[in-house]
Amino acid sequence: MASASVDGAGRPRLGTLLCVCLDGHGSIAHPYVASDELLRGPGASRNLADAVHFLCMLHGRHPGIVDLAAARVAEPAARLWLEDTAEAFAAERHYLTRLAVAAGPVPGTPGGGASEAAVLAQRSALATLAESEREGCALGAAIGLAADWTRVRGVLDSAARRLGVEVAPVSLPSLESSRAVAEAAAAAPARERALLFGAEQILVQHHGLWALLEAREQARRGV
Repeated sequence: MASASVDGAGRPRLGTLLCVCLDGHGSIAHPYVASDELLRGPGASRNLADAVHFLCMLHGRHPGIVDLAAARVAEPAARLWLEDTAEAFAAERHYLTRLAVAAGPVPGTPGGGASEAAVLAQRSALATLAESEREGCALGAAIGLAADWTRVRGVLDSAARRLGVEVAPVSLPSLESSRAVAEAAAAAPARERALLFGAEQILVQHHGLWALLEAREQARRGV
C-alpha cells in the first residue's frame, strides 16, 4: 500500500488516496485475477479467452474513456497526459482486438445473455463517467483506468502467451505521472473529490467485471 504522505493541511495527498483505492477496489483486489483457475488451471485457456472477450466488450470500442475525457478537459498539463494516454490506449484496443480474434468465439456459458447485458450496462456507466459535467470526474475516470490497466494487462499478456500472440509493448503512463497529473488538477476540495470519485468508480466497475468472469468460470464447471 502507498505510504501515508500528507499535504499541508494534514490530509492524505490525492495520489496516496488513488493508490489506496487501487489496493482496495481495483483489479488487484479481486482474487480471480491471480487465480489458478484463470491463469494456470486446466480451464485457463477458455477462462482467459472469456476475459479477453469481455474486456474487449468493455474497452474495445472507440471512443473510449480516455478519448471522451479528453473532450472535457482544458488544462494544458492534463490535456497532454490525456492525449498521450489516448494514443497508448489506441494500441491497447488493437491488442485486445487481436487477442479476441485469436481466442475464437466467446466460451459457451450458462446465463451468457445476462452476462453480456451486464457488461453493456457497465460500458454505458463508464461512458457516463467519462462524459460527466462534474469538474474533475472525467479526468479521474481516465486516471483510474490507466492506473488499473497494469493489472488488467498482466491478464491480457497471459492470454497472449496461451494463444500464441506476440505480447505487445506497453506505452501507458506510469502510475507516478498519473498521480502527479491528478494532484496538479485537484485545485479545490470539490474537484479533488470528483477526481477521486471518477477513479474509484472505474475501479469498482473493473472489480465487478472480475466477479462476473469468476461466476462465469464457476458456471462452466457447474459449481
